[in-house]
Amino acid sequence: MTHLSDEISALSTMSKAQLRDRWAKVHRSPAPNISPALFALGIAHRLQARQHADLPPAYAREIKRLGDILDRDGALTSEPMATIKLGTALVRSWHGNTHQVLITDRGYIYKGQTYRSLSQIAREITGVQWSGPRFFGLKRRIKSEGCALPSASIVRAATVSHC
Repeated sequence: MTHLSDEISALSTMSKAQLRDRWAKVHRSPAPNISPALFALGIAHRLQARQHADLPPAYAREIKRLGDILDRDGALTSEPMATIKLGTALVRSWHGNTHQVLITDRGYIYKGQTYRSLSQIAREITGVQWSGPRFFGLKRRIKSEGCALPSASIVRAATVSHC
């Protein structure tokens, strides 16, 4: 059988033993104890996923995110973002004002308010869309002809405040 639709149609005529064998070949694992209808659905799904390059949702989201970065910046970097421990304070000077963000297990605290991302805080400070990790100096900027971004200071706090 050369066409996907032919392979899927043939599943409806197979015995349970044939479906179990086909499952093992398609999934590369032992067949579970399920009904013939579920065997057919599981086999058909796997065949379609292979044919149409189905990816797990997390992989698809990551590919989209990387594509967006590539479209925006024209390049990708393999440099990982710095790992920040709880209790760390990020200090950033912007237009003559000093801004401090505390890293907690609940998120990022800036001016007494908890935020889910550094990008939200960077937007609050600058009034425009920024990459929060880049704004706070946790990611290096890819060399370009644009202006250089001064990095933020990182200060270790002795304790984490839970507001």
